[in-house]
Amino acid sequence: MVGPVRPLFVLFGSSIVQISFCNGGWGAILSEIYARKEAEIQPSLVIVYFGGNDSTGPHSSGRGPHVPLPEYIENMKKIGTYLKSLSDKTRVIFLTCPPINEAKVRISSVYFSELVRTNELCRTYSAALMELCKELGINAIDLFTVIQKREDWQEACLIEDGIHLSAEGSKIVAEEILKVIKEAEWEPSLHWKSIATEYSEDSPYDLVAADGERTLNPSAWTYYRETQWE
Repeated sequence: MVGPVRPLFVLFGSSIVQISFCNGGWGAILSEIYARKEAEIQPSLVIVYFGGNDSTGPHSSGRGPHVPLPEYIENMKKIGTYLKSLSDKTRVIFLTCPPINEAKVRISSVYFSELVRTNELCRTYSAALMELCKELGINAIDLFTVIQKREDWQEACLIEDGIHLSAEGSKIVAEEILKVIKEAEWEPSLHWKSIATEYSEDSPYDLVAADGERTLNPSAWTYYRETQWE
């Protein structure tokens, strides 16, 4: 039997995306929120993250992940333009690079040669990406700014390498993504509350309520979530 068609979300990017399914990461959060959600017409969303490695300062050898700012913006423009051309139902969200804990980055730098990673570089690349997204009409989330709204962000939102997101940092990312999805005027909407729940019919085999008269349909229960997402 062929199951219902579900919205397809694609997460595309570097290690911030790669580990987003680990340890309470934002990818895992989104997967859980959208579990059992279906749609007759399959809309899709591509979430793109590049910038943290690109904004690393250049290495004297010419090697390393550094991408000059103009080239980085041109690359992101090509990605955004391509994704928008796929379908009139393809939605795109770009994420800027988050801030870093420079003190912890300096400690981890002993493993690398001439690792130059600063918040000023992150800020510059993030601001340029936000400007590009405005030009292209692409939804964008300025992680560099929103994460720093939390007073203890340097310790709470990043893991020990000072670069990658902790579970607390991922909660901020997930919340911002859900906010964009909720507020976007997309047809059909991709907001999780607006998407039908798979196999949500009442059943006599559901748990019986305290009054002994009704059964309780568990398909929309979210009590087990640490955060009640909007």
